[in-house]
Amino acid sequence: MPSDADLPRLLTWLSPSFPVGAYTYSHGLENAVERDLIRDRASAGDWVLDLLENGGGKADTVLLAEAWRAVSEDDPARLHDVVVEARALTATTELALETEAQGRAFLTAVAAAWPTAAVADLLATAAKLPVAYPVAVGVAAAGHGVALQPVLVGYLHAFAANLVSAIVRLVPLGQTDGLHLLRLVEPHLNRLADEAMATTIDEIATCCLAADIASMQHEIQRTRLFRS
Repeated sequence: MPSDADLPRLLTWLSPSFPVGAYTYSHGLENAVERDLIRDRASAGDWVLDLLENGGGKADTVLLAEAWRAVSEDDPARLHDVVVEARALTATTELALETEAQGRAFLTAVAAAWPTAAVADLLATAAKLPVAYPVAVGVAAAGHGVALQPVLVGYLHAFAANLVSAIVRLVPLGQTDGLHLLRLVEPHLNRLADEAMATTIDEIATCCLAADIASMQHEIQRTRLFRS
């Protein structure tokens, strides 16, 4: 469990109101809805769980954990490798925009209100090499001594909540359906966090081809509300 000081900080950092612009991205959902791949609560739940289990959510948590360990063990070379790996794993141009813009915004906000040497160093790196959002979160958490497991759970929940928010607006679904989707993912979060902690960066593997294709097609979609 996070400490009395860590929990409010995590809730702030991973809140939908934290200034990273998460609400402007749909992670390819907009195209999936247009093509009727997501049309109701059931199909939406399958899509979100698949991303958490086998897609961006899974890869992000492994990268976050590796970044956290690199800072905790004072290993800048290892952290540089994580930054590079995260960029290489991004499947599409828009997904790269999504994670790198949020990573930069997160680092800027944390450096302003919760300054620490680890965040300042990574922000300097971000001026030359884009830093993915989960890497930024991992570095900030380690720099402030926040335990890894609750950070992973919070990150996964925020990832799912942002997807659900986009789905509610796009399908559209009612707010109650959105709550049912959030309830659907709850039982999986601790397990997925534990799996991420047990997975090395060399073992990262994702298989959400429909989501990747949706992101690619979103780049040329005629009518778009979201940036990804």
